[in-house]
Amino acid sequence: MIDIAELLTFIKVAETGSFSETGGQLFITQPAVSKRIAALENNLGVRLFDRIGRQVQLTEAGIRLLPKAKKMAEDLQDIKRSMSLQMQDVSGELRLSTSHHVGLHRLPKSLKQFQEDFPSAHLEIEFAQSEEAYQDVLKGRAELGVITLSNKENPLIESLPIWSDPLTCVVSKDHPLAHHQNVSLIELAEHACVLPNKNTFTRQIAEQAFGKQDLKPQVRMNTNNLETLAMLVNIGWGWSLLPSTLVDDKFVVLNLPDLNVERKLGVIHHKQRTLSRAALAFIALLKSDSCLI
Repeated sequence: MIDIAELLTFIKVAETGSFSETGGQLFITQPAVSKRIAALENNLGVRLFDRIGRQVQLTEAGIRLLPKAKKMAEDLQDIKRSMSLQMQDVSGELRLSTSHHVGLHRLPKSLKQFQEDFPSAHLEIEFAQSEEAYQDVLKGRAELGVITLSNKENPLIESLPIWSDPLTCVVSKDHPLAHHQNVSLIELAEHACVLPNKNTFTRQIAEQAFGKQDLKPQVRMNTNNLETLAMLVNIGWGWSLLPSTLVDDKFVVLNLPDLNVERKLGVIHHKQRTLSRAALAFIALLKSDSCLI
């Protein structure tokens, strides 16, 4: 198999008639030039140059090789140019997995802008829980995941935070804590709550906050649907932690100096996967949109 670097060095020596000048133009030493030419001659089984004194002349075999070598070099340049043009084109399919909440409340503007900017790209979107979307990326079923980021690192997953999503502690207007000016974490732990399932990133963040004071929330019911959690709070089933996008005047927001719970929302991809131009463009769009929020 012919080494491209050896072939390009052969062409340059043939053009300059000098090993030292070739070395200067290719930014390598003269011995490195000699080594490449020797390797190419050994590979082809022929002598390509006669070295007479300080003169370097092509042999008959070298004369025959030169036009073929130049043609191969031109073909290589054509391949590079072709790939460069293709890489500038954002097209093809982008498989995206996202959580229902992030998809509904954070992505609409970005999705619309992406389709307008890159009409040749085709978005395939799977709506799932953040934890399921995480697995989609980890197992290669999706190229990108736009989710609630895990607070645990995985050496195979690259996580890029895009949005900060503070969680607000809310109760119904007739809840016993509704009229308290300040509520301690100890008081809150004495009342029932409704939270996402244990395997969710949001639940893990909440339990870590309580765990710092050796407390555990009294979970009356689990559900991963945030809109359902909001409904359960509203009918008096207990307090919950909701993102600001779901908090309105139906709820009372508790003032909890000891509880500062925040989720990070963002995009993930597999570290061993080479991202497509469409994926890179989508990430760049998310970053630019987040700067405007």
